[in-house]
Amino acid sequence: MSEAFGFRAFGGPQVQEFFDRPDPVPEPAEVLIRVTAAGVNPLDHKLRSGVVPHFYGERPFPQVFGAEATGVVLAVGAEVEGLDVGDTVFGCAITGAGTYAGTTVLVGANSARKPAGLRDDWAATIPVAATSALNAVDQLDLPRGATVLINGVGGGVGLATAQVARDQGLNVIGTGGTAKRTIAEAVGATFVDYTDGDVVDRVRALAPDGVDGLVDLVGGASLRTVAPLAREPGKVVSVADATVAELGGEMVRRRVDRADLERAAALMVQGRLDPYIVGTYPLARAAEALALVESGHALGKVVIDLTRGPGVGAAE
Repeated sequence: MSEAFGFRAFGGPQVQEFFDRPDPVPEPAEVLIRVTAAGVNPLDHKLRSGVVPHFYGERPFPQVFGAEATGVVLAVGAEVEGLDVGDTVFGCAITGAGTYAGTTVLVGANSARKPAGLRDDWAATIPVAATSALNAVDQLDLPRGATVLINGVGGGVGLATAQVARDQGLNVIGTGGTAKRTIAEAVGATFVDYTDGDVVDRVRALAPDGVDGLVDLVGGASLRTVAPLAREPGKVVSVADATVAELGGEMVRRRVDRADLERAAALMVQGRLDPYIVGTYPLARAAEALALVESGHALGKVVIDLTRGPGVGAAE
């Protein structure tokens, strides 16, 4: 048995609860891990809200929060290759087992060994934020010297995207609220505050002929406002809103395979990608961690540290 944090029905924070669950039994393609760190993402509260009720299929309640984790392998399914009991790995619980828990199962093909020199909490941010950034920049396939606009640069995915783009020789413009300026500029983005005048006019002042590519992390009216800034509609990709297709763009084609996990980890080890962790919470304070992300005011990534005791430490 291990403690888990999840939700008993679809709804708001009032449906969240702690409970004990048996350790999951890995399927042939899965590994069972003891979780040491779990990333917190907007997807977590969106799944709780019921916006995408069948994202993981017809899973019974209570469901466990979380889609990404680092941990130590306790058991390996018969079909898993390249991972062994005792390895520290990071990856995605893409079948819905959740990661805000003492133990969980990850799909072996969507997991990788954690390299020496990479902290567990950093590794736990890779499967969602870092690989989303890699996938988005790869999909745009822009030449060095091109300009990319990141709509919503201040969160975990936005900051990772800015760093990956900069690492590939792209000029980065990023939009966000006033509080996001310092952190966006720290990763090399030219910042445009959407609360300080017309965003379109201010971006065009920086890129009079429009931008070569656009990565949207906001969706909705914001996406529709900035999409015309792209010189080619096909160079607009979104991780937030499928209606991007109506504008001529595409959703980011997600890959969470071992190669991309290892690629992102290497960037971190080499000092070329920083997840900008702004809050680390013990499992007992998972509700606070999730609330920070749900507020939209997190300036970077939030992580749950499952090596901490129930009353240990404040957010860092």
